[in-house]
Amino acid sequence: QVQLVESGGGLVQAGDSLRLSCAASGRTSSIFAMGWFRRTPGKERELVSTITSNSGRTTYADSVKGRFTISRDNAKNTVYLQMDSLKSEDTAVYYCAATGPGSLSAYVYWGQGTQVTVSS
Repeated sequence: QVQLVESGGGLVQAGDSLRLSCAASGRTSSIFAMGWFRRTPGKERELVSTITSNSGRTTYADSVKGRFTISRDNAKNTVYLQMDSLKSEDTAVYYCAATGPGSLSAYVYWGQGTQVTVSS
């Protein structure tokens, strides 16, 4: 099993920055990839960004490209999401997730979520 704990959310103004952190514990060696998702009431869950454990290959949703940066610190088993130039439409609950063994896309472990609110 893997446990994920997010932190770093909060209330900011448009144009500000925030950095989210996701600390993983447990069987972290089984994780092939980690990702950040977000959910806004009335909308479907959106995959924001991913990063693979071995190569560090990253992906981004078009809505955040050029503004968000995902990174990892393997020594700390922590993944970060640096969010710059925040917009009101970035307001959401952000979830960290991790894949199970042998998968780069099946996210089976989830954090509790952290609220990000961007005021315009």
